[in-house]
Amino acid sequence: MTENDQMEHYNARNGATGKTLTNSQFSEGWAVAEIMHDSINKTGRFAEKLGDFAHAYSRTEKFDQLKAETIIRDLYEERYGQLMKETLDELLAQEAKLPETARPEALRQANRIKEIIEKGETKPFYRALDHAGYTLADHLGITETGAKNLMREVYREEYGRELYADGKAWEKEFHQPVRESARQAREAKRNQTRSRARA
Repeated sequence: MTENDQMEHYNARNGATGKTLTNSQFSEGWAVAEIMHDSINKTGRFAEKLGDFAHAYSRTEKFDQLKAETIIRDLYEERYGQLMKETLDELLAQEAKLPETARPEALRQANRIKEIIEKGETKPFYRALDHAGYTLADHLGITETGAKNLMREVYREEYGRELYADGKAWEKEFHQPVRESARQAREAKRNQTRSRARA
């Protein structure tokens, strides 16, 4: 935890909402605030997930779902210095005014997906897409969903093909053989261990 994180935590713990909570209530609410922040950055939505978490949070406490939602919102504001809606509005505003460099960067990230699947610690398509989408979203200051949509769009424009279809083909060509080889190696090791145990 950085010094800034420690200060935010301290201020929130001693703030109007934080000081009314037990240690465990505060810790859970603080963690949910982080989950909400990640969710907004990923999907560009928060209302449904906030309702779900508030319901779960309130089930074991002496406050109702509405109070739980208020606590999460307050702790979010303490932690990130803005309301959830303000975080979302900033991301959407950034998506609406992307710089000229956004499209070439989106194509570069889309093209990296094949390399991610093929080389190093190979990944299935969905994980490679997630990695590239996260990287692009962070670079452009937009949601991961917006970044993935932009990658799909520029890829289609550049190659006349769908990124999903090509990604699944790369997965079949590069990832599946590695995964199958690893599965067979694990199975052989299990069989060898069983054989030794019987001897």
